[in-house]
Amino acid sequence: MSFEEIKLLLIEKFGEGVIVGEETGGMQPALLIDPDQIANVCLELRNNPHTYFDFLSSITGVDYGVESGRFGVVYHLASIPFQTQLTLKISKNNSRDLNDLPEFPSITSVYRTADWHEREAYDLIGIFFEGHPDLRRILLPDDWEGFPLRKDYKNAEFYKGIRID
Repeated sequence: MSFEEIKLLLIEKFGEGVIVGEETGGMQPALLIDPDQIANVCLELRNNPHTYFDFLSSITGVDYGVESGRFGVVYHLASIPFQTQLTLKISKNNSRDLNDLPEFPSITSVYRTADWHEREAYDLIGIFFEGHPDLRRILLPDDWEGFPLRKDYKNAEFYKGIRID
């Protein structure tokens, strides 16, 4: 299926509000999806025999910067039988308060590989995935403060009495 055909399929299934935009200027076009619909969209793209996006290659958390006040998630899907790839993006505004993490639905019920990727985005950027079965740090110690890939992160000088260079 072409990019345009995938768009039409999703609009027909979920309505016009499911796609909030698109990016076609890069190496791979991306559909900007309503964050509340991401799990449903992924499930449809995986299960539909005309698309069969059976492989989630990565999920990347994105901090769009302090000025924008936005966080997002990028999903890279692939259909091995159809030898095609698709990028989906979701985003929303957030106050950047560490007590109010940006929150998006988990897609672990659709792709098992999402488990690790969502934990990484949580650990390094502070994106909370609602419905994730075991959302906790995966790379940093449990008592690490802050999220080091955020644009406004201040590097700690010491961790447990050891100087960090």
